[in-house]
Amino acid sequence: MIKLLVLIVVILALLTIWRIIRVLELVRDLRGEEEYVTDADSKRNGIYFILFLVVGLIGMVYFTLDAKKYLLPVAASKHGVLTDDYLNLNFALIIVVFFITQILLFGFAYKYRHRKGEKAYFYPDNHKLELIWTAVPGVVLMGLIVYGLKLWTDITGPAPKDAMVIEIYGKQFDWTARYAGEDNVLGRSNFKLITDDNPLGVDVNDPASKDDKITRDLYLPVNTPVLLKIHSRDIIHSVYLPHLRAQMNAVPGMETQFHFESTITTDSMRMITGNEKFNYVLLCNKICGVAHYNMKMNVVISPADAFKTWYKDQQWVFARPEAAAPSAPATPAADTTKMAVASEDKTKIVASR
Repeated sequence: MIKLLVLIVVILALLTIWRIIRVLELVRDLRGEEEYVTDADSKRNGIYFILFLVVGLIGMVYFTLDAKKYLLPVAASKHGVLTDDYLNLNFALIIVVFFITQILLFGFAYKYRHRKGEKAYFYPDNHKLELIWTAVPGVVLMGLIVYGLKLWTDITGPAPKDAMVIEIYGKQFDWTARYAGEDNVLGRSNFKLITDDNPLGVDVNDPASKDDKITRDLYLPVNTPVLLKIHSRDIIHSVYLPHLRAQMNAVPGMETQFHFESTITTDSMRMITGNEKFNYVLLCNKICGVAHYNMKMNVVISPADAFKTWYKDQQWVFARPEAAAPSAPATPAADTTKMAVASEDKTKIVASR
């Protein structure tokens, strides 16, 4: 309510000032006075332009430097360093152009201010000057575009053959990770196989699925190429790893992928940021529904030995073969939680209270 009252007062004050100025103009017209600008007025306005330029540039520099505390820390992936450097190059060029144009704009306003008895020189065109200010930006932009396309092609190109394969599965409103196991091949999956026991629709009859592991957190070994194969059950989501400078849409009915190599462990990043509670995170970068804020997955980057220890401790999670068949009858509710372990000869069911 207070903000609304303040807004109303400001609007009324502006209207009052405008009406006063209008009244003064009418009074001048009634008196027959001619409107003119003196050299002193022009010089004073020119000085105001210079002061505005100086204050504006100082403010721009201050607030730009102050905003750095809100930016992401250093990139934690190999390609992230390259994209950050490319972004910084763009910012550097923009800042240089900004300073040049603003100094010329306000400097010319002062230098070529109105002086009594002087007329502006008629200067309709200068082909050499026009060529310079067209060709130079064109060449610079072309260089940025060519380098950017090469960078994009390298980043989105084929993943290394030894890259660890992980599926990221999104649905309203959570993420699930499925590791390809020792064979580094994900078992087939199909939405028709999705059940309460098999939320990812994994085909347990596929030999490649026997060593797959499903987790709710994403653990990554540092300095190891990783290929994310991304799926969505319902609508478009977006796998967004801000600290790794990685993002790729999760689209229903198709597989998208993105590969990267992390370079900084979670513990090292905590030291870099000075924040002991820092954690990497995987977010959804699409507004995917009312519980969009729940689309958050904890990411841990650890040394290879620590990752192997964690991975070894993870449980095998599979659906029962009968549950994977679309025509199979529904399994009656039970008082126990069942986890089926696939093996070469048979499926063992482990029940835990």
